[in-house]
Amino acid sequence: MFGIAAGTLLPIGAAEAPGSSMDLITELTILVLAAFVGFEVISKVPNTLHTPLMSATNAIHGIVLLGGLLVIGQASGAFDKVILVIAIAFGTINIVGGFLVTDRMLEMFKRKPTKEDAKKREARERAEVRA
Repeated sequence: MFGIAAGTLLPIGAAEAPGSSMDLITELTILVLAAFVGFEVISKVPNTLHTPLMSATNAIHGIVLLGGLLVIGQASGAFDKVILVIAIAFGTINIVGGFLVTDRMLEMFKRKPTKEDAKKREARERAEVRA
């Protein structure tokens, strides 16, 4: 049985304090409510803030990935370890993809070189060769 903690699937024993128990229905309810709240919050973000939001999301996913790595060391069953490896792999893909998308978005705002810039660069290179 698995519990939802810090946005990732973790074994129940690692996600809960000793002596507490959550059933699967409660955990699924939390997951569904978190998905709805997350969708509503993200859909309200203006377009100009999506790049900073992506960077913050990458930082949060990095923390979740570290949590998964810490928990996998304490996992007891083979099934728990398989699920954690899958979660860590998806988390890694998510982080790398997020940084690639952020980089692409920032490239759109860079100024493209003009013919004047090329002429200035050639003049500088000629001056450096002569010196």
